[in-house]
Order: sequence, then C-alpha cells, then structure tokens
Amino acid sequence: MERKDKVEGEGSYTGSKDYNERTRKFTESGKVEQAARDAEPKNEADKHAMQKAERIGKEHAKEEDPALRDPKKVPHEGHKHQK
Repeated sequence: MERKDKVEGEGSYTGSKDYNERTRKFTESGKVEQAARDAEPKNEADKHAMQKAERIGKEHAKEEDPALRDPKKVPHEGHKHQK
C-alpha cells in the first residue's frame, strides 16, 4: 500500500495553495476596491443585519485574532512562527 505524506481534508495543502493563488490573482487584478464598495450595506436595515451577523459570529469564535492587535503575529508564507 502506497503511503501518502500529503495531508488532505482539513489540512488540505492543495486547497490552501489554490485559495492562496486565487486570492493573489484577485488582489492583483485591481478589483478589490470595487468589490469592497459592492459589499457595503445598501441601507440602514442591511447595515444592522451585517452588524448583527458579525456579533453572532464573534460569539462563536474561540479567541480574538492576534492580527487585530499585532499584524506581525500573522503567519505568512516563508516564515515559521514560534509557539
């Protein structure tokens, strides 16, 4: 039986690579600002619904993202962070 050293599933290297590549292409496309404007709430009801959804999502979060306080703590390609 052939052993697979690649982790797939929750730790999908191919999925991560694909996501990172598509994200890089999008950010380099020049369409980010327009996409951000398109995502803005269209009225007060939308604004309140988005704020409520964000509050609910944060209630389910394990802990706050350290990048909110220190962007240097965000892991990135080519640099291994110590735990």
